[in-house]
Amino acid sequence: MAITVICNITLFLNYFQPKCKISASRKLSLKILLLARATEELEAEKAAREEEKVRYLGEKLPPLQLIGLNMDELQKLCKQMHEKVDMVDEERYDCEAKVIKNNKDISELNLKIQDLGGKFKKPALRKVRVSADEMLKALFGSKNKGSMDLRANLKSVKKEDIKQEKELTMEVGDWRKKLEGMSGMEGRKKMFDA
Repeated sequence: MAITVICNITLFLNYFQPKCKISASRKLSLKILLLARATEELEAEKAAREEEKVRYLGEKLPPLQLIGLNMDELQKLCKQMHEKVDMVDEERYDCEAKVIKNNKDISELNLKIQDLGGKFKKPALRKVRVSADEMLKALFGSKNKGSMDLRANLKSVKKEDIKQEKELTMEVGDWRKKLEGMSGMEGRKKMFDA
């Protein structure tokens, strides 16, 4: 806290430097006073933390008195200590689980914010080569009985079909030639002759 006060005041002094008419010696004396005040506050904060630590440990860990105890009392004391250790360990585990859950929630909310903002980064995708059989196994598991041959389902083309298509195109071409031959005076002459 004291450090932030110092930073804020020094920034304030530096920001208003052209407008202020404070002499350099006055600025230096103010900085020295601020640093002295900040060091006092830092020492006070450290002392307060130490006192709080001692108080907390005094509450949670009362001093042990092992002198004059017989074996049964020592065993009871050990059992009590083990129970306390177990309780503290459970609390630590619960706190860790809460922290992990909160971190996951924070990351999910950050992703939602990115989605809403339209700044979603697409992850780099890897190329994966998977055959049709492996894909079916992945999708249907062991329910897939046979292998899937994609080439067997393709339509086969025979050479005869290709020849028939060529003949059809030739016939169309011949028909057009006949029409061209019939156009004009020569075509009319042929029509009269026929």
